[in-house]
Amino acid sequence: MKKRVLVIHGPNINLTGEREVGVYGKETIDTINEDIRNWAAQLGLELVEIFQSNSEGAIIDKIQERRHDVDGIAANMGAYTHYSIAIRDAIASVKLPCIEVHFSNVHSREEFRHTSVIAPVCAGVVCGFGKYSYLLALEGLSRIM
Repeated sequence: MKKRVLVIHGPNINLTGEREVGVYGKETIDTINEDIRNWAAQLGLELVEIFQSNSEGAIIDKIQERRHDVDGIAANMGAYTHYSIAIRDAIASVKLPCIEVHFSNVHSREEFRHTSVIAPVCAGVVCGFGKYSYLLALEGLSRIM
């Protein structure tokens, strides 16, 4: 039986390829999503959904809606990483392994990006590898689910 995964892109990820290309790269989110789909298939994972929202409530709703449909989550919560107790609580409440994902090395950036309120309820954190952070997160999920 294939392990089922949900990938979540948080705020502003929809503009990847256009915004701050020195930090986030030139590839569009559509291209990155295709790479995610292909890598999930190579790992033998069932990619249930790739979801993007700029809305905290929509992200929480998606985590709760999919809690019985997936075995793990790879999530780039963007700026919500640093202050959304509500998303942190949603991740904790569904009791699924979650890998926190970031394109950039958040620890080499502004001080406010160094703290994650989400990391303590995640199985791991992957940052600093651009789009490959997602692929590494899927690899990690495939091994811990």
